[in-house]
Amino acid sequence: MIIVKDDTNVVNLKGELEDELEFSHEIFGEKFYSTKIRIHRLSNSYDVLPMTISERLLEEIDFENEKLVSVVGQLRSYNKNVDNRNKLVLTVFVREIKPVEEIDTKDPNSIFLDGYICKIPIYRKTPLGREITDLLVAINRPYNKSDYIPSIIWGRNAKFAKTLQVGDRIQMWGRVQSRTYDKRTDTGNAVKKVAYEVSVSKIKKVSLEEEE
Repeated sequence: MIIVKDDTNVVNLKGELEDELEFSHEIFGEKFYSTKIRIHRLSNSYDVLPMTISERLLEEIDFENEKLVSVVGQLRSYNKNVDNRNKLVLTVFVREIKPVEEIDTKDPNSIFLDGYICKIPIYRKTPLGREITDLLVAINRPYNKSDYIPSIIWGRNAKFAKTLQVGDRIQMWGRVQSRTYDKRTDTGNAVKKVAYEVSVSKIKKVSLEEEE
């Protein structure tokens, strides 16, 4: 059974607008803009996440003067051709945005996903012995479209996740994170890149009985 519902992909963010609005694209006469939001972690570091917002929501907020915002949306993916290669690009598609006077430090970054394993899980250990499993999860949405979300799982949850099979339906809770890494070019130089993924804190396999 393929599940397509609005509540299979829900992101809640509270943070500071990082960039000015930049025109992204237009669909059926509706213009969309891109910007970024900075969200602080408890570790005193932060995530800077890309967002896509419709012009129809811009009346809800004064981007010039209101920088602290609360956002509800979905984490979406699309393919972009970069150097003749397809690159998976993630963005938070904004459905609601409103200004706030201050940021509640309790749970400012959360996501819930209900989807399907679409690639064999990759299990590994860090040099210090910490267990990690990488997942690619397909989240279905209307009109036969899907979002492909890279996710990372740690510890005992990683042990469970490595046993999952392609086609298994799962539910995950966590946060959307940005991660900086060095990528070697053909000339051997290191270039700073940013990856976006879901850091999973809780994961559940949906049984056949629950799907019915």
